[in-house]
Amino acid sequence: DCSRHGGGIRRRTLLNKDGDFVDPEEALRNKVVGIYFSAGWCPPCRDFTPILCDFYTDLVEENEPPAQFEIVFVSSDKSTDDMVEYYHDMHGDWLALPWTDDYKHELKQRYKITAVPKLVIVKENGEVITDKGRKQIRERGLACFRSWLDAAEIFQNFKG
Repeated sequence: DCSRHGGGIRRRTLLNKDGDFVDPEEALRNKVVGIYFSAGWCPPCRDFTPILCDFYTDLVEENEPPAQFEIVFVSSDKSTDDMVEYYHDMHGDWLALPWTDDYKHELKQRYKITAVPKLVIVKENGEVITDKGRKQIRERGLACFRSWLDAAEIFQNFKG
């Protein structure tokens, strides 16, 4: 039953930058979702995270209306403290799966994550649009969002 399987991340409690719990159903509804597998100890992650921040800021924070896009950070840090520090110091105002949630292992398996950083772009139901989000952002910048949005088959209010 792929509909049950597909709801995955939408049934977990997520965190925002303020440390508040967020209802993923609401936060991810009608959005393209970037699942960002990353860790503070990893130099390529620290290299890409600021690029992702700029991408997110341009799309979501400086767009009117904001683009239908959300990022969920899934940490490969060694501890909650490491994750929180990396999330606060370097990440944008997106969401995160709590470090203590074992669902991260299931996500890594499901999306075949063997190394970080990895940015998997998915539809609201968890189906993959591309697992090369990082490469596409580096090569095409904001232009790649339009193709993700088209692939996501969601109701669009994005004029960018």
